[in-house]
Amino acid sequence: MASSGKMSFPQLVVRLPDWLEDFLSGPVGARNPDRIYPTPEDRMRLVIELSRLNVEHETGGPFGAAVFDAAGRLVAPGVNLVTSANSSILHAEMVAIALAQQALGRFDIGLGGTRPHELVASTEPCAMCFGAVPWSGVTRLVCGARGEDACAIGFDEGPKLPDWWRALEDRGIAVARDVLRDEAAQVLRWYSSKGGVIYNSGVRRG
Repeated sequence: MASSGKMSFPQLVVRLPDWLEDFLSGPVGARNPDRIYPTPEDRMRLVIELSRLNVEHETGGPFGAAVFDAAGRLVAPGVNLVTSANSSILHAEMVAIALAQQALGRFDIGLGGTRPHELVASTEPCAMCFGAVPWSGVTRLVCGARGEDACAIGFDEGPKLPDWWRALEDRGIAVARDVLRDEAAQVLRWYSSKGGVIYNSGVRRG
């Protein structure tokens, strides 16, 4: 058979783990378009549970994230899929942002700030996810564990600005840090104690 001459490449499909659908349909997740997570702590608890379940089911690193609208409704969840999908870009924040954009049908989640949306992350963003935040259109970032908590178990957060949160605030993106930090950091330590893969431990520094 004659070749068509076209090059063929694999396609990257962002597919959430099966357990996540079950979780969101259960009493804790209670997937319901009208379900409200009224406080930053409520939203963070959901995201920390996503990170914990991701470790429990061995579907990726110990990180969870989600995008919420101004009322506190869940727009899109995200978990780290680096090891299960063999893709270094599939951090929890990147997954949540991408799925939120698809769910809303627009690349600018916040429509130039006229539709406020919040990205909640169980751990502060690495260099890659930090770079993605201003391009996503979210108007607020809420973080649990600190970057140093991730570094403490061996992860490399990359060449990020020391005052990265101020750089986001200068762009009009509000930042809240240390929301349920201890609970979020506990998942990181648990992952480490279980022998979880520290997938970028070989990154060359300097």
